[in-house]
Amino acid sequence: MIIRKAKIQDLDGMMKLINEYAQQGLMLPRSKLSLCETLHCFSVVADDTGEVADPGSILGVGGLHILWEDLAEIRSLAILQKAAGRGLGKQLVAHLVEEGRELGLNRVMALTYQRAFFDKCGFEVVQKETLPHKVWKDCINCSKFPACDEIAVIKELAPVSV
Repeated sequence: MIIRKAKIQDLDGMMKLINEYAQQGLMLPRSKLSLCETLHCFSVVADDTGEVADPGSILGVGGLHILWEDLAEIRSLAILQKAAGRGLGKQLVAHLVEEGRELGLNRVMALTYQRAFFDKCGFEVVQKETLPHKVWKDCINCSKFPACDEIAVIKELAPVSV
């Protein structure tokens, strides 16, 4: 198992995993076009040594999308059901948080139904209204807006020491 930046060959596995959770109402669906356009934002947990053999080799996926000069969002975080409970989600979140820290960001946020999971990852609950860049950039076009029932969580990042 490795965590690495997503590759074009990962698209089918990523889309399948994300959209399985979307069908359950747990996250927004993603089209192949949407994933292509934002592929550089995504990392995957792969059950391989780096080359993608088949869509089933993707055990997890998550994206870090920069919203503003001090804020990024963890998006489309999903772990394959058969791989759940092995700490892969927590490792992937830690990877994305570290990526945000290395980019010089001050905060990483997520909108989620999984509050307990994000609590364990060191995030704190905040009111969505405290995240105006997220609300007006993305939420305004969401099918759940303005009746979003997700919880906003945020993690303050310590600066990278030089």
